[in-house]
Amino acid sequence: MSVHAPWASYPARSRGRLHEEQNAIVPHAPRGPRDAFQRDRDRIIHSISFRRLRHKTQVFMAPDGDHFRVRLTHSLEVAQIGRVIARALGLNEDLTEALCLAHDIGHPPFGHAGETALTTALAEQGGFEHNGHTLRVLMEIEAPYPRWSGLNLTWEMLEGLAKHNGPIDAPGWALAQADACFPLDLGQWPSLEAQVAAIADDIAYDNHDIDDGLRAGLLTLDQVLEVPMVGRIWDAVRARFSDVPAERLVGELIRTQIGEMVTDLIAETRRRIAASGVGSADDVRAAGECLVGFSPAMRDDERALKRFMYASLYHHPNQRAAARIAEGIVSGLFAAYHADASLMTADWAARLPDAEPHRSRHIADFIAGMTDRYAITRYKQAVGPIDLPEGF
Repeated sequence: MSVHAPWASYPARSRGRLHEEQNAIVPHAPRGPRDAFQRDRDRIIHSISFRRLRHKTQVFMAPDGDHFRVRLTHSLEVAQIGRVIARALGLNEDLTEALCLAHDIGHPPFGHAGETALTTALAEQGGFEHNGHTLRVLMEIEAPYPRWSGLNLTWEMLEGLAKHNGPIDAPGWALAQADACFPLDLGQWPSLEAQVAAIADDIAYDNHDIDDGLRAGLLTLDQVLEVPMVGRIWDAVRARFSDVPAERLVGELIRTQIGEMVTDLIAETRRRIAASGVGSADDVRAAGECLVGFSPAMRDDERALKRFMYASLYHHPNQRAAARIAEGIVSGLFAAYHADASLMTADWAARLPDAEPHRSRHIADFIAGMTDRYAITRYKQAVGPIDLPEGF
């Protein structure tokens, strides 16, 4: 894969990895034909934490339906959108893909409900934040190599994950620890690849959550069409397929909407890059502004869509009820393990620190790595029976 834009990230110019690596057969030679960012992507794909995303909440908690998205399928969809954008802008597709695939690895079971519970449980130990936990997982908890902890990812990969939403002035404890170990220039903007990964995430869930909400019956098509952008695109889709039943056109609506958002993003980003005068990835970091984004009109449309989704789906009474149960599961597990560490698995219990805040953070690490269904199983073992609604 060739990269043409001077403002792209180039693997040969990487700032390297925290730990020096050597080929076991030919010292100082690369292991196989892959470059540094391709190896980052592959390390994510082969990691335990990435595999666990197949049973972690995206919108619906521990869903019964096989067709609902989970963190794993969402991450794959984000990666597809991210690669399209990166290719059009002449960026590094492999780094973009790796960032997209890894961006949700730090989420605990039950998504934001689980994060809320862990934040409360760790209130006196610095709290919990899923983005910081992503760095913690990839730099400490994953341990597939014999001589160091973590996946030993490139600086560009870790930088992009740390600040894909922009510069960070006051990092939480997990991110601060990662930065102290391998300084990530938190006060600057990240690479264009990281900026693309962040907005590809928005495009994916803005659209695919509509699909899942309709499938679950928590949204109706009439409701969704009240959003101006969605209604406008629906009218265009209906005009093109006037002889096709409306229920057959939801997929076309979603595809068309994604296409319009991606097309707008590429055009606006090209305009911003040209206006900024950046000529390298370091220029991008020093630009002092986000260079990847929607036009003002599309930005307003996307924000209106988000407001609708929060009001109608994410804060739907059914979702709120499920979130309360999920928070109870995570809080119950934390309290049980804090009171009796032997309830944890033997390997995690054996490594439990005696002193705070490390003791509580270790327990949170154990819980955060759980899938939805494993958390439910462990709760039943450590705390007791739990009455889960049908389809939880």
